[in-house]
Amino acid sequence: MKRLVDPQRLPLFLKGVAKAPRVLTAGIRLLPDFLIIGAQRCGTTSLQRYLIQHPCVAPSFRKEVHFFDRNLKKGVGWYRAHFPSAPYKYYVTTILGRRFLTGEASAAYLFYPHAPKKVLQTVPRAKLIVLLRNPVDRAYSQYQHEASLKYETLLFEEALEQEPRRLEGEREKMLADEGYDSYSYRHHSYLSRGVYADQLAMWMKLFSREQMLILQSEDFFARPSSVFQKVLQFLDLPPCELREYKPYNAREYSTMNAATRRRLNDYFEPHNRRLRELVGQNFAWN
Repeated sequence: MKRLVDPQRLPLFLKGVAKAPRVLTAGIRLLPDFLIIGAQRCGTTSLQRYLIQHPCVAPSFRKEVHFFDRNLKKGVGWYRAHFPSAPYKYYVTTILGRRFLTGEASAAYLFYPHAPKKVLQTVPRAKLIVLLRNPVDRAYSQYQHEASLKYETLLFEEALEQEPRRLEGEREKMLADEGYDSYSYRHHSYLSRGVYADQLAMWMKLFSREQMLILQSEDFFARPSSVFQKVLQFLDLPPCELREYKPYNAREYSTMNAATRRRLNDYFEPHNRRLRELVGQNFAWN
């Protein structure tokens, strides 16, 4: 007898079954009040995990929905299916008498060319949270992450050398076709993702500075409780102290070659200077 579902595809099948009711009720589901838009490997997972422990925050059904970078063609109804319903919000705000926010964290949004415009069209009043890490450390962390998942086979220095060739023309293809998903743009953009000034400039053209909270990852790593309270204040949520501030997605790996670090410091120095001038914040990066 023919199997109804291939066992190897069973997890995907069950995931689709579980999601089906949410898709059918998309019309009564919410859109996010806040977005953690990046940057990748800068602490976004930890911040999202902390936020969903707050009694006034309801999480999306998965941390990274990736709607504004890779799933635009699936439509806003598909996006709504990832969030709680309006009746549930009514219950929390009216019956329980507390504030209610929902949001998601897709760390690629900051970097993707279509994302600012599409966020403005879909959730124009959403508050935007950005975590920025020393781009040298961020690049090396991304490399280690990609290598661990077998998306990268080159040595770090080789990958840096090959990045211009790998990414050549990819951004233009994405601008020409919103549905185009670039493998190299997603997995091999070690230097490009660290040029924060160019990325933030796109967002700041469309959103007010008051709508954005830009944080330094190193501050978050060193003083998670203090930075978390700052985020709650930005979201107009009551203070909440967590039992612990466990780091998520932290990874142990070998120290970067000193000569490579010096070269990357030199590469990013003018970009970091432009970033300071753009946002009016001093980032303590060498």
